[in-house]
Amino acid sequence: MRSTLFIISLVIGFSTEAPLAATGDSILSMEERAETVDRLVSVRLRDLPAKLMRREGIDMWILIAREYNEDPVVMTMLPGTAHSARRRTILVFSDEGGDGVKGYAVSRYGVGDYFQARWNPEEQPDQWQALAGLISEKNPAKIGINVSSDFALADGLTHSEFQGLYSALSDEQQSKIVSAETLAVAWLETRAEEEMNLYPSIVGIAHDIIAEGFSNTVITPGETTVDEVEWWYQDRVRELRLLAWFHPSVSIQRKDESADVKGVILPGDLLHVDFGITYLRLNTDTQQHAYVLCDEEVEAPAGIRAGLATSNRLQDILTENFILGRTGNEILKSARAQAIEEGIRPSIYTHPIGYHGHGAGPTIGMWDNQGDTVGRGDYPLYENTAHSIELNSTVSVPEWDGQDVRFKLEEDAYFDGKNTYYINGRQEDLILISSE
Repeated sequence: MRSTLFIISLVIGFSTEAPLAATGDSILSMEERAETVDRLVSVRLRDLPAKLMRREGIDMWILIAREYNEDPVVMTMLPGTAHSARRRTILVFSDEGGDGVKGYAVSRYGVGDYFQARWNPEEQPDQWQALAGLISEKNPAKIGINVSSDFALADGLTHSEFQGLYSALSDEQQSKIVSAETLAVAWLETRAEEEMNLYPSIVGIAHDIIAEGFSNTVITPGETTVDEVEWWYQDRVRELRLLAWFHPSVSIQRKDESADVKGVILPGDLLHVDFGITYLRLNTDTQQHAYVLCDEEVEAPAGIRAGLATSNRLQDILTENFILGRTGNEILKSARAQAIEEGIRPSIYTHPIGYHGHGAGPTIGMWDNQGDTVGRGDYPLYENTAHSIELNSTVSVPEWDGQDVRFKLEEDAYFDGKNTYYINGRQEDLILISSE
């Protein structure tokens, strides 16, 4: 059952009114963040390994990382106070049948409360031989390692570490090695209920920052440039003790394209922002629009408002095609066909989100490829996953003499296996900026 916070966020959605003044006050202290991360990691390690390993048919999952060259998956399993692996960190998940999946660290020290230390250098100086001994003890049928040609996030085992592992194993053990690609993707893409209890507030913070930047607090039409707004977003994120996982981008579309005066924002401009933060190891990715009112205007021109509504409809078409087990390519093909039939000019480039902004999971189109995407696009849609619904529609705006305008939207959503919900609502009304 989703939490009350999550249900409320789905009902009230995202407001384009003034941003919450208490945004900064709601940010946790660093100590509280570490405690929260530890709690989330603990829940995931308790609930997910057995389910996912058995789904993917892997009996032992070995993850190997070296300090400052970490496997991306390993980083999601470390305690909240850990910023890197220690020397060589080897984490092992072993499915032990009725006793469940157990976690071991073939390292001098345990890792958190879950991975118990299984290497004493005084007794066995060779760390690789200690790992081989653990494998012999558990005798798994299939040993998964993180190698992948399609998913970078599932390809974290470096060449030298693979060589060290492989050379320490017997011929029989070597024959059991398989790619853990789908298991690594499953771990990264699956969202625990406790994470979803927090995610709405994280996305809400991002929404609030966007609204604050797209306001007269920051923008003075005729003076402020898009570069200045971009750097304001970066500074604001740092002021809130957060991180932006990519540099924010702000762009202008306007009726008279030749009037672009070195990126200065003018009345009548349609603004666009692409913005994302990282908080509690979870990421947001949002694109929204604002309109700068001309003198005596109280709302954007009807054609601009209709363009936003068209992209909202494209969002609906896409999420209606989120069907359990469909591949990203199948979702893309079906959604595009339906949109085109409705007279929409669509471009869809939606991706998973969670531990990484461009997360592991099904790719649903790319901005430069609206056909099949081999590999990542062939991956199926699973339940309990989060996705950035990223797309645009091209609409002719009558008030701009029929000029084609792209309405680019991106909002984070959650798929529970049957339905898709926006984690903290979506933009359905333009943010309005006064020209005064």
